[in-house]
Amino acid sequence: ALNFSSAAFTNLRGSHSNSITKIRPAFLSKSESSRLYMSSESGDEYDFDYLVIGAGSGGIASGRRAATYGAKVGVIEKGRLGGTCVNVGCVPKKVMWNAASIAETLHDMKHYGFSGYDSEALSFDWSFIKENRDKYIVRLNGIYERNMANSGVQSILGTASLADGGKGVVVTPDDGSDPVTYKAKHVLIATGGYPTFPAGEGIREHSISSDGFFELEDLPTKAVVVGAGYIAVELAGVLQALGTDSSLVVRKGKALREFDEILADTLDDEMQRQGINIFRDTNGVQKIELDESTGLKTVFLNNGEKIDDVDTVLMATGRSPLVEPLNLGGAGVEQKDGGYIVTNDYSETNVEGIYALGDVCGNIELTPMAIAAGRRLADRLFGGPEHKGAKVSYENVATVVFSHPPIGTIGLTDEQAKEKYGEDNVKIYRSKFANLYYGPWQVEADDKPKTAMKLVCAGEEETVVGLHVIGMGADEMLQGFGIAMKMGATKADFDACVAIHPTASEEFVTMFPWGLSKQATGAKVSPLNGAETTEPQLVN
Repeated sequence: ALNFSSAAFTNLRGSHSNSITKIRPAFLSKSESSRLYMSSESGDEYDFDYLVIGAGSGGIASGRRAATYGAKVGVIEKGRLGGTCVNVGCVPKKVMWNAASIAETLHDMKHYGFSGYDSEALSFDWSFIKENRDKYIVRLNGIYERNMANSGVQSILGTASLADGGKGVVVTPDDGSDPVTYKAKHVLIATGGYPTFPAGEGIREHSISSDGFFELEDLPTKAVVVGAGYIAVELAGVLQALGTDSSLVVRKGKALREFDEILADTLDDEMQRQGINIFRDTNGVQKIELDESTGLKTVFLNNGEKIDDVDTVLMATGRSPLVEPLNLGGAGVEQKDGGYIVTNDYSETNVEGIYALGDVCGNIELTPMAIAAGRRLADRLFGGPEHKGAKVSYENVATVVFSHPPIGTIGLTDEQAKEKYGEDNVKIYRSKFANLYYGPWQVEADDKPKTAMKLVCAGEEETVVGLHVIGMGADEMLQGFGIAMKMGATKADFDACVAIHPTASEEFVTMFPWGLSKQATGAKVSPLNGAETTEPQLVN
């Protein structure tokens, strides 16, 4: 059985809009006398040029882009608009990360001459931020709805499945009324994913998922977060900063093992410094027992350890694609291990006219990646000859982990680079330091939180193939460096950019030894050796 959180799949009826019908008409204008229209190319009859299953960020972006080209577009959704990111992912997570960051700043204020941290004047109200966070999310749901309406995209409420043979989409309303079948020339599957629970006695019954985190009415007193990925370290960091006695349970030696070692190791040190209890080499959770008299839980680990008196256990051990309702087998759509839909570089499945993108494909599971893929797919399908080869690149995608401190990363780890190019062709630049923010602190240097950076360069020209940073401000500095890497920047290009001082990000353009790399550029117009800035080509 699937464990969909009510936060993720709250029915739209009775929420922010009273204007939503269960199944909206296929058209509010045009062809009102008939639901079907004639395709100008094939002579087939369709309800829509483009029918999108899933109103997450990727699906909505693709549908709205298609509508700008004049396509008749419908989007099917059974829950709140915006998908995981808006409702139980990036957005509410960042709100809670902000709250935790404020808590850390208050804790630090004594180092800058402010007093009163230990007074009763300072307190934190979890219910206050939850209520206002939830209002913000509802407001975003409304913005998504209005944007779709303004773009001429029709919203259809219900659960979608592909008809046998892939000929049509069947929408089942959640009120038990009769299903409605729609025909579309192109169908996009953008249903995303959902959190899963590992097997084990009492685990599903006595724990919550990352979705459930956003339903918590009170700040937990003692929490156990299980998992080694970015969701686990993010939520453990939030809880610890806000005052919860937090533990992190990982199967092996540390969290974020797939990330570059400088990130995983530095975060491990920082989590311990913050007081997070890390249970290592556990091979996961064996079972969870509930004490009915106290409401507290005991978490038993597979290595024989146990954690007592826990009020919240949060499982962040993995996610699966939301494909179960889709009848992919009946439609003949190919899947791979884990249930993910198989697609090519153009988001095409093996069935003509059916496409898929985002988390349901299991490539790079990031909201902006799905948005970009969705827009490019719409460009190719409806944008005319100039977009016939439109697609996205899944290489050098920048991403941030909102841990405490945050992480920014793009490209290859040093181990991946050495494996791909050979160790002799890879050069690594590193730096580790305490941010100037911690300069006035009268504590031992080793006790100050650290920022760590790494540039991974390959080839004689030292092309930057990996860039990794953990520390204060990492989340906001990565985007610009991502552009540089996508354009093929070299170490010499980085060195040619004069530093902004005093900032942490300047370290990336002053990595020792500075200015001694081969003077080779990845730029179309060289910035090296005092070259003049390029001028734009003007129309007239």
